[in-house]
Amino acid sequence: MRVTELLKQDSILLGAKPGDKSGAIDQLADLMEKGGNLKDKAQYKKDVLAREASGTTGLGDGIATPHAKSAGVKAAGLSAMTVPEGIDFQSMDGNPARLFFMIAAPDGGNDEHLQILSKLATMIMDPDFKEALIKAKSKDEFLKLIDDKEDGKFQAPAAAASAGPVATSDHIQILAVTACPTGIAHTFMAAESLEQHAKKRGITIKVETNGSGGAKNVLTADEIAKADGIIIAADKNVAMARFDGKPVVITKVADGINKADELIDKALSGNAPIYHAKAGESAGGGSEDISNESFGRQVYKHLMNGVSHMLPFVVGGGILIAIAFLIDGMAVDLNSLPADQRGNFGSINPVAKVFKDIGGASFGFMLPVLAGFIAMSIADRPGLAAGFVGGALSASNGSGFLGALLAGFLAGYIVNWLKKALSGLPAALEGTKPILLYPLLGIFAIGIICTFIVGPPVAAVNEWLVSTLNGMDQSAKLLIGALVGGMMAIDMGGPINKAAYVTGTGLLASGNYHVMAGGMVPPLAIAFATMFFKNKFTENERKAGPTNIVMGLSFITEGAIPFAAADPVHVIPSCVAGSAVAGALTMAFDCTLMAPHGGIFVVPTIGNPIMYLVAIFVGAAVGCGCLGVLKKSVQQ
Repeated sequence: MRVTELLKQDSILLGAKPGDKSGAIDQLADLMEKGGNLKDKAQYKKDVLAREASGTTGLGDGIATPHAKSAGVKAAGLSAMTVPEGIDFQSMDGNPARLFFMIAAPDGGNDEHLQILSKLATMIMDPDFKEALIKAKSKDEFLKLIDDKEDGKFQAPAAAASAGPVATSDHIQILAVTACPTGIAHTFMAAESLEQHAKKRGITIKVETNGSGGAKNVLTADEIAKADGIIIAADKNVAMARFDGKPVVITKVADGINKADELIDKALSGNAPIYHAKAGESAGGGSEDISNESFGRQVYKHLMNGVSHMLPFVVGGGILIAIAFLIDGMAVDLNSLPADQRGNFGSINPVAKVFKDIGGASFGFMLPVLAGFIAMSIADRPGLAAGFVGGALSASNGSGFLGALLAGFLAGYIVNWLKKALSGLPAALEGTKPILLYPLLGIFAIGIICTFIVGPPVAAVNEWLVSTLNGMDQSAKLLIGALVGGMMAIDMGGPINKAAYVTGTGLLASGNYHVMAGGMVPPLAIAFATMFFKNKFTENERKAGPTNIVMGLSFITEGAIPFAAADPVHVIPSCVAGSAVAGALTMAFDCTLMAPHGGIFVVPTIGNPIMYLVAIFVGAAVGCGCLGVLKKSVQQ
């Protein structure tokens, strides 16, 4: 789809004079409505302002691209406005914005607005093209400039008379890599900015973009060997070992947009720091030198590497287990089963058992993958084996996902220490390090730590919690419900969760059939929060949020783990509060159930089922509200 197919003449305003940022957004939204793209302008503006609250779309160099995916949009479209005198739009570089493109995309669409934004980003970063648009005298001229640029026919007026210096180098002088977490706008804008500034100065350049569709324009080994300098403008990990021994400038992606000339000068100055790959670091790995970043940011990057790789196992396995519950719910009469078989709900029917076993196998990889890829982010490929083993031991010794988190970080730092400790070995043994020494010593070390240091204290806490709960006065129903419900959400499938579950099944076995609802609340609370507090979650988290509805309704608390792992300080207390409320309410409403699991699929067998559902959704609402208050916006 071409840009001009989405930009109508009625949606263009040249020479505008809005008073401020709010006025500019109002005018752009009015233009969008004139183009017939909106069905609810108020809703669309609300969503645009919410997007601005999470981070300004004033991209610098006089450009702003306010945008939103909104239920108020009827059809994807653009509106454009030039403000020759410029206005303060809180841009990244602090300069006034003079050229505006507003983007609208319908909610639930195919992210078309992001594709348009990527295309626009590469076009408007050409300073000559940007100036030509700002100086356009008519809407027809404005649209023709865009068409010419998209067709590769645009030529700046001065270019015909006096072309810039022609590069005569026999090699590509500067190589660059650009990347941002979403891989949509800033990745390509930084690439275009670097290319344009280098071209004007007669400097040859090639830029690799690590966008949402993967790496494009990948740098070759020969190009890297001959290059005079390397620029890494990235906000996420990129493959770095290939640049070993080369002068490399490492910075954030925004600098690629706003400080292109400065980066080019530094890369060619001869004073850029020489990059030295870490021992065992692979050329295709994801490591980069982040030693100049804050410790918190380093931890966040490592954590996200583990969570992003773990998520498919949680989602795929969780939905398969939910299907197993659904099949058993339709095929089995729990009331007719002996009490000792009711705990097998989800695998009683042979067909349900197939789904449950496959889903369970997927869940079995969850913690090893989490720990393994955290360790790999820290120590590159040599850390993977130790991390996997640490995660597997955490799953078997009862320390759960909190233990796996700890194991992942410990494994990564242990392997990094081994790299330094073994650096003095003879060169003849270099090849044995990644295939023998690192995995052997790393696995042994993390195994000892997980078995004798992490496991025992967690088990002790687990045992204490169980004995404390079993010793409580049964008349304190509300307190028991709140405690058990809250415990279900503390580590979401880990030892404390299991302690609460064992306590609940123990009460069931003794004839106390009060149902546990707390385990359903965390995934539901998170799903609702991703819908109502969108600025608190990344784009990937918002996409993954709705799957938690299925998991929550299926009593699969683990669906909340990726969100809790990414932001435990704010997510876990919110989920605990919601689960505690739900647990207390099920006791207050005297809801009973003969099976300790199954979620909504066993509702027909629950005593007082309507109030059971009320308790769950009230708890989810409380958890959602707490997330909205406690969790910081993505930008913060």
